[in-house]
Amino acid sequence: MKRKQIGQTRLHVPALGFGGATLGDANGPTSEHDALSSIDAAYSAGIDYFDTSPWYANGKSELRFGTVLRTKPRSSFVLSTKVGRVYSRCTDPEHPSQQRWRGGLPFSPVFDYTRDGVLRSYEQSLLRLGVTSADALIIHDLDEGHQKTREGVEARFRELAEGRGFEALAALKASREITAIGAGVNRLGMIRKFLDRFEIDFFLIAMPYTLLNQDALDEELPLCISRGVSVVIGAPFASGILASGPVPGATYGYLSATDQINEKVRQIAAVCGRHHVPLGAAALQFPLAHPAVVSVVPGPSASDHVRKNLQWFAHAIPTAFWHDLKSDRLLRAEAPIPVGS
Repeated sequence: MKRKQIGQTRLHVPALGFGGATLGDANGPTSEHDALSSIDAAYSAGIDYFDTSPWYANGKSELRFGTVLRTKPRSSFVLSTKVGRVYSRCTDPEHPSQQRWRGGLPFSPVFDYTRDGVLRSYEQSLLRLGVTSADALIIHDLDEGHQKTREGVEARFRELAEGRGFEALAALKASREITAIGAGVNRLGMIRKFLDRFEIDFFLIAMPYTLLNQDALDEELPLCISRGVSVVIGAPFASGILASGPVPGATYGYLSATDQINEKVRQIAAVCGRHHVPLGAAALQFPLAHPAVVSVVPGPSASDHVRKNLQWFAHAIPTAFWHDLKSDRLLRAEAPIPVGS
């Protein structure tokens, strides 16, 4: 599988990776068998970039990845996890994290982006994963959606700066403990905030650049290009609907899809039908055409999902398909498109 360089670092990742939110039971319970078999199936098929986080089911995703990956040669896969939360045991079933992850582990997080918080978060992740290093660490959920207010965001940025959280990440990179520093972005406007303050190697973007939404073309992605910063696309299926189609219960942005979103997906699916292109194939392949994007990381939760993703990733899509999406105003005119057959 073709590999691309992360920023100016020594780290190279394949175009198709494996995101771990779903293995935190994000979309409903996933059995241990399905979770572990999906990781093993991906590794066996040559998918060797795995991204996870302590937040996903309060450690369950990391434990599941570790169960499989700690049995593999460490040099045979790329692993990223996230910092920004530290954990302690939880005895309150009404704690917000227990409500968010109904199948989650009985631990509760506290946000902490200081030096001590970053180092403790990393150490806790390694213990759950059963490995001695990660290739990349990603600053997680530093936005108003999680910090509640603009003032809350600024307070966390001060922890990264004045509390020496970013200094800790830079020291880990300088010592070659890790190879790249990333930041997770769910909302527009955050990329500039990070790049104005810190030397970030890549962003993990979820939602603002998919087949359904290209708002990141306005400022975020051009800024990444100008700074030599790479982008990994999380949630390429927009949290579900671009894999399932507009079926009852389909999700968009981790919530039930609205009538407007369902209708737009129906229209995209109609163009897919005319060109014999699976909707999931278009969703997986579209983001990779942008020069800033180095990888897409969908979140399979069963081995057959892995096989389907590989089929979609390899599906030949004619250039005429992308042009039809643009002529029907279902895709922004300036969006880069894959070179088709």
